Amino acid sequence: MTEIKGWHVFAGFFVAFSIIISVNMTLAFNAVRTFPGLEVKNSYVASQAFEADRSAQDALGWEVSATVTDDVLSLEILQDGRAIAPEILEATFGRATTVAHDQTPVFSFDGNHLLANVDAGQGNWNLRLKARAEDGTLFRQRVIVQVAK
Repeated sequence: MTEIKGWHVFAGFFVAFSIIISVNMTLAFNAVRTFPGLEVKNSYVASQAFEADRSAQDALGWEVSATVTDDVLSLEILQDGRAIAPEILEATFGRATTVAHDQTPVFSFDGNHLLANVDAGQGNWNLRLKARAEDGTLFRQRVIVQVAK
């Protein structure tokens, strides 16, 4: 058997820590590169109106759900059990973890659902929705989209 010398130990430590550092750098780079950005410009200002905005939104009593079947996004918004079509201010259909596949659906109301063509595959999809009620109340919600198989 050969004797373990100091340079062997150094080489082992060097290789082990090089692997650890390179994996950490890769993960950190990808985390920063794929971060979609700020949600609000000033979190303090946004927090001041949060409770009032949430209470007004809850008072609408909207039940929101979304599904995708054959690349058609179907958004259902119910108020008191009947389908409504509020003004859609912003809608972004995309993955939960990246903005690389984000799409801006254009909805049309068929009397029961708001429908839009999207390019969706299997997996976790979200609809980030901003709409305005008839009374002017702003409604914001992230809707988890059910993808039909």
